[in-house]
Amino acid sequence: MTAPLLVIVPTRGRPQNAARLVQAFEDTDSLNAELVFVADHDDPELPAYHEAAPRLLIHRDGTGQGMTAALNWAAGLYDGIYDHLGFMGDDHLPRTVGWDAHVLGALDREEPSVVYGNDLLQGGALPTAAFLPSRLVRALGFMAPPVLRHLYVDNFWLELGQALGGLRYLPDVVIEHIHPAAGKVAMDARYEAVNSSEADALDRRAWLEFRHGYGFAAALRRVRDEYGAREAGL
Repeated sequence: MTAPLLVIVPTRGRPQNAARLVQAFEDTDSLNAELVFVADHDDPELPAYHEAAPRLLIHRDGTGQGMTAALNWAAGLYDGIYDHLGFMGDDHLPRTVGWDAHVLGALDREEPSVVYGNDLLQGGALPTAAFLPSRLVRALGFMAPPVLRHLYVDNFWLELGQALGGLRYLPDVVIEHIHPAAGKVAMDARYEAVNSSEADALDRRAWLEFRHGYGFAAALRRVRDEYGAREAGL
C-alpha cells in the first residue's frame, strides 16, 4: 500500500544530501509520505546514491542541466499511483514532526491547491518546496513548465496557486532550505552552474514568455476543464 504523498527529489552530485534527507524523513515521522530521488544517468556519484537512497530513479535523458526535466519525468511515472505529488530539492530538510500530515490536511479539498511550508529563507514569498494533487498535475500535463530548466519553477507554483485561488502557505510547517543564499552552505559547482547569470537569464526569459504568452493561460484552461468552473470556483 502506497502513502498518499510522493516527494520527488531531483539531485546531482550530492549523495550526502540524499542521506541527510532520508534521515530527516525518519526524524520527523513522515509516515504519510514516500521519498524518491532522481539522478542523472551520467552522475559520477551514482554508486554513492545507490548506497544513500532507498529509492532511486535514473533519468536516462538527464545531463545535469537542471531539475525540471527529471521532476516532470518522475511525476509522469507516479501521478496515477499517488494522490499527491511533492517536490523538494536535495538541499531541503523537513524539520516539523508530522509535517506530511499538515500538508495532506491542506491538500484535502475539492479544488486544486498548491501547498507549501516555511523554508526559513523565502517563507511565504515563494514555494521553494511544493505539493500538488496528482489530479492537478495531470491536468497541467507537467509538474513544472518544461520550458524551464531549473529556476523560476517556484514562481510558477506561486502564481498557479494564486490564479486558482488555492495557494496554501503553512508557516508553522518548517521545510528548511539549506541554500547558499541563506548562508547555510558553501557555493559548490552545482549551485554555480544552475544559478549562473546565463542560466538565470535563460530561465527568466522562458518564464516571462510562458507567463505572459499562451502557456500559462492554456495551463489554467486545462485545470478549469478538469475540475469544472463550478467545482473549482474558477
